[in-house]
Amino acid sequence: MKASAHSSTQSSFLAPGPVMLDVAGHRLTQAERDRLAHPLTGAVILFARNYENPQQLADLTAEIHAARNEPLLIAVDHEGGRVQRFRDKGFTHLPSMQELGRYWERRPLEAMRAATEMGYVLAAELRACGVDFSFAPVLDLDYGVSSVVGSRSFHRDPRVVAMLARALIQGLSLAGMGSCGKHFPGHGFVDADSHVAIPVDERELEQILSEDTMPYGWLGHPVLSAVMPAHVIYPKVDASPAGFSQIWVQQILRQRLHYDGVVFSDDLTMEGASVAGDITARAQAALHAGCDMVLVCNRPDLADDLLASLAVEQSPESVARIRALKPTRPFMDWRTLQSDSRYQYARDFRSQILSE
Repeated sequence: MKASAHSSTQSSFLAPGPVMLDVAGHRLTQAERDRLAHPLTGAVILFARNYENPQQLADLTAEIHAARNEPLLIAVDHEGGRVQRFRDKGFTHLPSMQELGRYWERRPLEAMRAATEMGYVLAAELRACGVDFSFAPVLDLDYGVSSVVGSRSFHRDPRVVAMLARALIQGLSLAGMGSCGKHFPGHGFVDADSHVAIPVDERELEQILSEDTMPYGWLGHPVLSAVMPAHVIYPKVDASPAGFSQIWVQQILRQRLHYDGVVFSDDLTMEGASVAGDITARAQAALHAGCDMVLVCNRPDLADDLLASLAVEQSPESVARIRALKPTRPFMDWRTLQSDSRYQYARDFRSQILSE
């Protein structure tokens, strides 16, 4: 059935589905309302194009939340550094994770506190505008070779990555926001960018487990609310990219590492996902591998194709995991946040530490 055949009234009592979609601009169009009303839709991801100022963003998120009786999860890639979708007009410029790692080398305890304050600012500003969740932090190790990871990584040492990530996650949680570790089992060892290529990591399984996956094992669930596998092929383990691999998602992440949070696919429109076939085949492969939710970004035509053709039966456990990502308590609005002493302290503390 086509997405447009579902009105918001018909779908208002639906549980969240397994597909995360995006929207084009500052307000919803009718076609977008129809997509959000589709039973397979479970969440919305926002981009820089969706932001004009905090009030406009709050209005947009209110529209999205109102599209279903059980509000859809609203997410964004908002890490700090070069991956920060909302900038200026009130939003704090956040340092990259690499900057926190470099500060850790000089003052480790102060760096951990800075990470917590950065996490609080990140989450507080998003939540004050109605955004529920950010795909952060990056847990990839900085081998110095990956152009797509680069400054997004905390450090080369998995112990430092785990400590700083845990500190940042604590800050997120203080504002009632969950976290997402990415890109499992690790994207830092390969140079190719999975947005435009199909990266291949030729290392043996035990080498990857002894370094790259260690932060995932040390943090685990519920510290990590969600995990996003990489669109990287590790041929010594499986011929499929990690996000399409039952070995990586079910045998290693779920069973060996005992992870019980949400598993998101990375964006299925990326070149690294093309090995699985068309958009429906990609979504089926990711869901069959064990992902709870699949992302389709920047291609509304493919989103419509997927909503019209995907046949999937979600487990109650998967639905419950997705629901658990939604904030459980209300948060202050943007104007109230600006005069909040806890928020002001976090911004001042972050600026003071990272300017040394």
